[in-house]
Amino acid sequence: MTELLETPYGTRDFLPKETAAKRAIERRVTELFASFGYEEVITPTMEYLETLTTSGGRAIEPHLFKMFDGNNRTLALRHEMTTPIARLAVSRLKDVAMPLKLSYNTNVFRFRTNQPGRQCEFYQAGVELLGVSNAFADAEIVAIAAQALNVAGLVDFKICLGQVEFAAGLMEQNNLPPAVQSQIKAAIERHDIVALENLVDALNLPTTSAAVLKKIPTLQGGRELLTEARSLVNNGRSQQALDNLTGIYRLLEIYGVAEKITFDLGLIRDFEYYTGMVFEAYAPGVGYTLAGGGRYDHMLKDFGAACPATGFALGIERVLDARKFQNIDDNSLNGKIYLSCAAGREDLAIRKATELRATGAVVEVSLMPQTKSEAENSCAAKNCSELIYVE
Repeated sequence: MTELLETPYGTRDFLPKETAAKRAIERRVTELFASFGYEEVITPTMEYLETLTTSGGRAIEPHLFKMFDGNNRTLALRHEMTTPIARLAVSRLKDVAMPLKLSYNTNVFRFRTNQPGRQCEFYQAGVELLGVSNAFADAEIVAIAAQALNVAGLVDFKICLGQVEFAAGLMEQNNLPPAVQSQIKAAIERHDIVALENLVDALNLPTTSAAVLKKIPTLQGGRELLTEARSLVNNGRSQQALDNLTGIYRLLEIYGVAEKITFDLGLIRDFEYYTGMVFEAYAPGVGYTLAGGGRYDHMLKDFGAACPATGFALGIERVLDARKFQNIDDNSLNGKIYLSCAAGREDLAIRKATELRATGAVVEVSLMPQTKSEAENSCAAKNCSELIYVE
């Protein structure tokens, strides 16, 4: 009998106050996306397995929830939204004028160890910008992410900005074999300094070259970091990556969000997926990212239509967690009116409640007559801010 009252592993219930806070954040974020010209789309909760594992996605397959359809084809619950939107753009929106600006607000699924900030079912809101490959597009995405965190109620947060081509250029500069590059990329992505140092030491590179490779995960800081990083490289690929970050930052200053930006040249996220700018958002007290994204210019090619793209996703529950750490109270339930009446005054109570709701008020009507004292107690128990009693 106990099992009947449990939710499946990695899932959760949202109680009324939690749901109200979640919906309020989603509404504000969706309105923000629309204000930038992004149009919301909805894709199926499930996709064909081969769709979700396109573009080097085989590594994610063990984490997918899979099933079979009536034709014995393998389906899977979507684990993120970028891939379904890429499919949608190529199959249904191929004749729409570029740039294509799309947004979403939905649940996604990924089987993984259940721990804070990492559930099997979780909620994301995000945007994808298709058809433009420049700093202007990347800056818009980062600016929207910063403003989304703001409208969600967060004040204290940072966005770490990186560029995967910086590290790629350094490895190319040192003529590292592809297999070694993959190992180094993985160590950097895991922030495994010991593994990185061991890998580099085994290469017998010149002392200066080895030192620069080992330093990648520590290249963090403000705008001055870009100047420091330029002194460490002498290849065009890494220099162009720094030029790209410089251009993005200049535009973020105009957007008014530059004070939230810090640079991290060791931030590469999924190296096989991202092709340029990448970023992650963090807040004090929360040990996981609130949002993340970047440029992924190769994905749509795998669907048969090469197209540059950039975007990000915001974790709704993670933002809710960050609000708790920052003691931010959501007022979405405040201002509710409790309306009650004496016996025989039910008709008047319904009319009064209808009038109030027409003005935008939230009104809960007692479903049975009460004395005024009973109504006062119910108003307090319901956490309503105002009592209207019809006698």
